[in-house]
Amino acid sequence: MDIQKINQIFSDTAYIRMGGTDEELKCAQYLVQKCAEFGGKANIEPFAVEMAEIKEALLTVDGRQIPCKGYFNAGSATVEAPFYYLTNTDAYSLSLCRGKIVMIDGYLGYWRYQDLLANGAVGFITYDGNANYADRDIDQRELRSYVSRGNKIPGVNINAKDAIALVNGDAKTAQIHLVQEEYMGQSRNVVLDIPGETDQYIVLTAHYDSTSLSEGAYDNMSGSIGILAMAEHFSKCKNHYGIRVIWCGSEERGLLGSKAYVASHPEELERIVLNVNLDMIGSIMGKFIGVCTAEERLCHYISYYAGEVGFGIAIRQGVYSSDSTPFADAGIPAVSFARDAPGNTATIHNSYDTRAVMKAEHMVKDIDFICGFVDRMANAKCCPVKKEIPENMKDKLDEYLMRKRPKEM
Repeated sequence: MDIQKINQIFSDTAYIRMGGTDEELKCAQYLVQKCAEFGGKANIEPFAVEMAEIKEALLTVDGRQIPCKGYFNAGSATVEAPFYYLTNTDAYSLSLCRGKIVMIDGYLGYWRYQDLLANGAVGFITYDGNANYADRDIDQRELRSYVSRGNKIPGVNINAKDAIALVNGDAKTAQIHLVQEEYMGQSRNVVLDIPGETDQYIVLTAHYDSTSLSEGAYDNMSGSIGILAMAEHFSKCKNHYGIRVIWCGSEERGLLGSKAYVASHPEELERIVLNVNLDMIGSIMGKFIGVCTAEERLCHYISYYAGEVGFGIAIRQGVYSSDSTPFADAGIPAVSFARDAPGNTATIHNSYDTRAVMKAEHMVKDIDFICGFVDRMANAKCCPVKKEIPENMKDKLDEYLMRKRPKEM
């Protein structure tokens, strides 16, 4: 795929496409069309996702309304209580949550939410954005079902500038008023098969959805373009192993597309020898990385290959927060590739994730390297990667997938 085609796809997909929305479907159909242009027949596989429509979301603190967005799927309720900013997570600090509306730093993950529930919080506030940016953007967030486990308290998200003002002004009393309609909707995976000489195959993945403020050029139309380019390449070759290409929906909502694929194709998992995932490549700035949820020897293999072809990479064994994780959890060795840009040169999950942070020449370079690696795997007489997840990676998967609480928490 050349620079002109890459730039055209970035231009064609420069819109917000949250998981489960009409815009996500529009992009899925676009990917099917792009496959058809080189003779590939891709299919859209829908899967159920929880959706919500916010009717009212109000945050009032000491009689003053604070701009906010209500959390999807956090129920409908009105609560008024003392305001409490949770700065530490020791037992004493958590005990002060009882009967309060609690503001926390960062994302509301599973363990933090369970801590709030266990310590009697009646509502929650998160914040995002940057105190040094001119905008007052607020991301649309959701209380994910695997976080709440059916135990819902109302929550809102605000801008960092307002969060600072609340603490600086010694906020006393807060009220959250949240009304929403919750329902089941559909998200979609897009799947393309390229048969090989055997019935075993390599799975290429990348997510194509974005967050509520973002065009998602970097995160992750870049990866979606990458696997599209590889699909076109491998469709013109005779390969020993088959190639299955999956553009995953609703990754930003908790890897829902890859989880749904793994859950709905159990009979096929035995035939998958390797998953190669692309999530954020081709940025102007940043170092190229690889994260292997597999035997450590795969890290060495990729490192040696990079040295052979003259490509800089930092490679490690670990769990990457992307669509490779559900495959690894199903026992399939996986590697995620990314170009990791410093936060002051390319940020994600906000309105600054646009084509402006991308460089098509870097896209070509990154795709060529990954494609070369996949070609070696796809045409190996026997895939050299052991079909086994090491115990240390199983521990990391247990932590990432919230089956085990990390020790540092």
